[in-house]
Amino acid sequence: MATYVALLRGINVGGNNKIPMAQLRTALEDAGFDGVRTYIQSGNVLFEHRKTKPETLAARVRAVISDAFGFDIATIVVDAAYLESVVKATPYADEPDPRRVHVFFLPSELDPPSRERIAELAAAAAAKGSHDSVTTDGPVMYLHTPDGFGTSDLAKALSTRGAGVRSGTARNWATVTTLLDMCQT
Repeated sequence: MATYVALLRGINVGGNNKIPMAQLRTALEDAGFDGVRTYIQSGNVLFEHRKTKPETLAARVRAVISDAFGFDIATIVVDAAYLESVVKATPYADEPDPRRVHVFFLPSELDPPSRERIAELAAAAAAKGSHDSVTTDGPVMYLHTPDGFGTSDLAKALSTRGAGVRSGTARNWATVTTLLDMCQT
């Protein structure tokens, strides 16, 4: 059995797509997932499963949520080893405040036009005086917002359709490292 993390996009945010975590755990257990645990209300689910492609598990989790709750929720599944590699690869390891670093988990690597668009958005934010920076690494994008995520023009711009990351889901560094710790216990 391997440990996986399902990262659900846009649940229990702003009163939208409300899914009670206890009911989600039960629905996934009933669908054959083992050792199901959740972390905070915003869609982080850990579970055990025989070694399976993460994309296959993501499709299964998405189907369970659709059947049980009536929502079509974008879902990214990563295994513990992959999550550990994401943590080790951060270009912002020196940032002391984990709320200032975010990781966007994407369903696939960004194509060259999307990477170019992200670079343009970062340059435009910098021209306005922003201290934010972004680094793409395969199907992961790291965002550093030293002045805060909520006020970041770059964070807002990256969340629009034109940036090419709309189908992904973001987590702050505290959540990412907590999920990794949970995978290892």
